[in-house]
Amino acid sequence: MQIDLPEKRYYGIGEVAKAFKVNTSLIRFWEKEFDILRPKKNAKGNRKFTQEDIKNLKFIYHLVKVRGFTLEGAKTHLKEQKQEALSTFEIINKLKGIKAQLIKIKNQL
Repeated sequence: MQIDLPEKRYYGIGEVAKAFKVNTSLIRFWEKEFDILRPKKNAKGNRKFTQEDIKNLKFIYHLVKVRGFTLEGAKTHLKEQKQEALSTFEIINKLKGIKAQLIKIKNQL
């Protein structure tokens, strides 16, 4: 899944929800459920997500929505095999990005 977000230091919850095509309530729920998500909150309580939070959200989205893990299953998977699974996920994302670029070049020819 390609997430199209501009290069910024912080992202609002609305931008993140729109990029993932989910409701903001799901992002807030995942924030409560998963310890690896820790967005910054300002004085008004608005959440600001960093690049690291976006990367973790992509991984959680992949586990829950794409692979079909339950929330408990995703939590245990993150605790037990986080580093191995995260590196595999990053490799898959890089390969999908390369594939998208190659298809774009092919269509231009």
